[in-house]
Amino acid sequence: MKPSNIEPPNAVQRPAPQKKSHVLKNLLLDILLTGIALVIFALFHHVLPRQQTSMGIVIENPYKRPTQVQTAEPEDSGRSSIALPDGARLIASAGSSDLSLSSRSGGRQKTQWSVPTGKGGSALTSGDATEDEIEDDTPMWEKFPEKYTDTVVETDTSYTSPNISISVEEITTPDGRITYYLADIYVKDIESFQSALARNTYGTGFRDDIADMAQSAGALIAINGDYYGNTNEGVVIRNGVIYRANPTDCDVCVLYFDGTMRVMPGSDFDVQEAIEDGAWQAWTFGPALLDGQGGAISSFATTGRIISANPRTAIGYYEPGHYCMIVVDGRGESAGITLPELSQLFEDLGCRAAYNLDGGNSSIMVFQGDIINQPSGGGRESSDALLIREVNGDV
Repeated sequence: MKPSNIEPPNAVQRPAPQKKSHVLKNLLLDILLTGIALVIFALFHHVLPRQQTSMGIVIENPYKRPTQVQTAEPEDSGRSSIALPDGARLIASAGSSDLSLSSRSGGRQKTQWSVPTGKGGSALTSGDATEDEIEDDTPMWEKFPEKYTDTVVETDTSYTSPNISISVEEITTPDGRITYYLADIYVKDIESFQSALARNTYGTGFRDDIADMAQSAGALIAINGDYYGNTNEGVVIRNGVIYRANPTDCDVCVLYFDGTMRVMPGSDFDVQEAIEDGAWQAWTFGPALLDGQGGAISSFATTGRIISANPRTAIGYYEPGHYCMIVVDGRGESAGITLPELSQLFEDLGCRAAYNLDGGNSSIMVFQGDIINQPSGGGRESSDALLIREVNGDV
């Protein structure tokens, strides 16, 4: 008689031993595949270089020096450090009353940015942009004659020519805690104050050494910029080309063709006004380091980690034609500087406006081809740089 395969009614049903192991393997496989997908996504969106769509709006400089108007050829416009995007076209002149961003805009239209993006914040309130109360309307090329020389004169810490004056100091605070590098800059032509893009390309993931960008552009002095390529947020105007104008709750700094500089909350930036007012450069990082009257700011709308002592890069504005660049060393013999301390430094210097750029390992200053500060971690590549250079073959 064959044994029965039917278990007794009270027999306990036990899963096969391999079933739990099979479920665990499937779970681990799902986690692994998800991780690989996330890595690929991060590489594509944040690491691998890829060009971004550019607005391609070019703004004309209405403040050309008389000698430039007479001698400059069209191809020598002072914008040689940056390539215009494919399809870029001149659609507006600064100060024009008949402007449109594109055929879709339907004429004058103010950008409405009411929803913060969460990247940062502003210590300024809406409408509290830098107030330029300078009454002197002397053209930039006629100002500060005592700062320039008839021929190029170079030293280890300075450069002067008929068009540019740069002096660089290494300064350590009396307590020995902080070391920073201050570049005092005068220019006759705002087109000497340029930006450079890594690999001369606008997009995400393009990075280069600040020293290499400076050399390619023929820069006399260069610092790192706002690392625009690390995000799709905010405003990117480089050498008169509007590449991007996306919503941001960060402060925006705009340098205009007339030499003025304004720092404003991101919600106050308007593309059409930028065209009408003649924007030459615009950066999105921040925060603003001075209030609308040039006073120091003690409270910032950001995290304690960002406010605390770090290596820093920042720019300052005195009046049209007169600017400064500051790079602060940190995380080594120099402790770095807090945002309130940096703000107070710019007030003490007498600047009307000042703006914080990318910092940390990015903070680098290059003068006459050499990195003159001590970058944290040996420095790192960036997507862009700010620089001063001779233009139009004037020297």
